[in-house]
Amino acid sequence: MLKVENVRKKRMFKTVLKDCTFAIDTGKIVGIIGENGSGKTTLLKIVTGLLHPSQGSRNIAKDPSQYISYSPDQSYFFDYFSIAQLIDFYQTQYSDFNRERAEGLIDFFDLNRKEKIKYLSKGQVGRVKIAVTIAREAPFLVLDEPLAGLDPMVKEKIIKGIIQFIDLEMQSLIITTHELLEVEAILDEVIVLKDGQIIEQKEVEDIRKNSSLQNWLQEIY
Repeated sequence: MLKVENVRKKRMFKTVLKDCTFAIDTGKIVGIIGENGSGKTTLLKIVTGLLHPSQGSRNIAKDPSQYISYSPDQSYFFDYFSIAQLIDFYQTQYSDFNRERAEGLIDFFDLNRKEKIKYLSKGQVGRVKIAVTIAREAPFLVLDEPLAGLDPMVKEKIIKGIIQFIDLEMQSLIITTHELLEVEAILDEVIVLKDGQIIEQKEVEDIRKNSSLQNWLQEIY
């Protein structure tokens, strides 16, 4: 289980996160949702160890990269690598990198292993990011806005890849997104951020009994 307790983050004179507390069990797909500027990316960076909280804690005290595989929203690859070289590189960096899963994802996403990163389209780079991130067997897979700016067919392919290749008996997926219509069907829980505060954590199945996820979010906002 991943636990975050009373996390607060200040930058200069601005409080970005305010007393955020939540827990995520193994085997869950959890969406962290909220409007732009609500603190989603900052919260992920604290969870993954890229930022230190001004206050509060998370229960993964050792090197978070051993337990968390993280894909930020911006591009972060060496653009002179080919896709094949990138897979080789990831295998040297992470002992839990499952090369067979990575190769399966590259095939599933119809990517050319010989193509260099700098020549890929935005949608292709997005698929490569997903492939190398969820190819790891880390307990927690974290994707920041993986569907942003992609066309509907690419979004659908990515969602199918997530469902097919993640081992939900041993792993959990945490995803931030504005694409609620596309991801609602795969989410188990949502954590809602507003103005740096968590205002709700709820099972999506309970929401669907009375409303769609989109309508429910508008109501609580």
